[in-house]
Amino acid sequence: MDYKVSIGLETHVQLKTRSKIWCGCPNVFGSEPNTDVCPICLGYPGTMPVLNREAVHLTVLTGLMLGCEINRYSKFDRKSYFYPDMPKNYQISQYDRPLCLGGGVDIDVHGVRKTIRIHRIHLEEDVAKNSHFEQSSGVDFNRAGTPLMEIVSEPDLESADEAFAFLVALKQMLLYGGVSDCNLEQGNMRCDINCSVRPADQSTLGTKTEIKNMNTFKGVHRSLSYEIKRQIEVLEKGGTIHQETRRWDDEAGVTRSMRTKEYAHDYRYFPEPDLMPVVLSDDEIESWRSAIPEMPAKRRERLTAEYGLPEYDAGVLVADKALADYYEEVARLSGHPKAASNWMMTEMRRLLTEKGVEIGQAMISPQALADLITMVHKKMINMTMAKEVFAILFEQGGDPEQIAKDKGWMQVSDADEIMGYVREAIAANPKSVADYRGGKKAALQFLVGQVMRASKGKANPSIVLAALQKELG
Repeated sequence: MDYKVSIGLETHVQLKTRSKIWCGCPNVFGSEPNTDVCPICLGYPGTMPVLNREAVHLTVLTGLMLGCEINRYSKFDRKSYFYPDMPKNYQISQYDRPLCLGGGVDIDVHGVRKTIRIHRIHLEEDVAKNSHFEQSSGVDFNRAGTPLMEIVSEPDLESADEAFAFLVALKQMLLYGGVSDCNLEQGNMRCDINCSVRPADQSTLGTKTEIKNMNTFKGVHRSLSYEIKRQIEVLEKGGTIHQETRRWDDEAGVTRSMRTKEYAHDYRYFPEPDLMPVVLSDDEIESWRSAIPEMPAKRRERLTAEYGLPEYDAGVLVADKALADYYEEVARLSGHPKAASNWMMTEMRRLLTEKGVEIGQAMISPQALADLITMVHKKMINMTMAKEVFAILFEQGGDPEQIAKDKGWMQVSDADEIMGYVREAIAANPKSVADYRGGKKAALQFLVGQVMRASKGKANPSIVLAALQKELG
């Protein structure tokens, strides 16, 4: 029997604000446990939250980037539950009046493009971080109160590949908008997965399971691949899928049942009495809309049109905003956009991967790479030596021309000097000279190689070829 898969993602994104959502505590990562806290973070009785306006701005900006409808009137609600990471025993979130509704994210999987609809985007507070040790557990409240945006998709995703592509596309947009650092290792971006399968001829969705707290895209792909297969096997054997919350065991490569799935009424939502509703004016929303930066898809189209790049090259560069920014600076300074792309796609990406660093950590400046490209274009240095110069620039920075001169790597273009190498090669290889004069054209390439060897690769190959042809008649 054929089955159809339906997947929805609830993506939680920590917003890039200086302070937390209800108080003035710093919104930073890596501090000593329980040092970036105050009575509001710790849920002391009688404390009053004050809404961080920038958190609202970044949430609405995300909604505008994703084509959402922005609610002019929204409010906050209390979501009641008891767990060590929630000091108030309730979380301030949004229930029936979120900031953003609708919208979508475009994805491309194996050449097939589709739009994944967004159901809603709401703003809430993050909870503390639990750590479990051999004999005990600990709670770090530094994360409590971090502004957290939840982006809820419709169940439009139909495979693990599509879910992966959705998260990658969403992350790119959030980075371009400056909404979040989206650092998965720091928990800036994580998601819950809702997954169901049903017979292909059945119109209603199957019973879903939820996989909680996924913090890597690879983990999302692996867990979905397993869960889809598991649900199909249960149905094939005549079993029943139960609505439940499961966790992903990455080491074992399986999902495991945690608890039966909660419903909205289990959380006893009610309006937050300590916060006023959020009322946004049309002028305010339009001012934020006008500040939306160029999105990845538009930039990809522009790079192909403006610089003549292949779609693949443009896609790779645009996937990393800092990489694309660097590329455009090099292309502008050098005047050779395709050569700039070639360097970025080969040597730059190779060394970034080998060294495990980001483009901002490489010592080579856009101006230095542009100068190196110009040197190759003017035949001041050959490509082999240019790659050696690039490796030094990547590690140490500096001036490419000076490095090439200091290392003796500048290309020799002086006709008299090259003629000296040519005459030496002719004198040392009489058989090859005779072969060439006898009509064997390959012998000429051999002689070119001998000249390049004698000059230690520094002779200009085009001048060498012309000099040999002249000298050999």
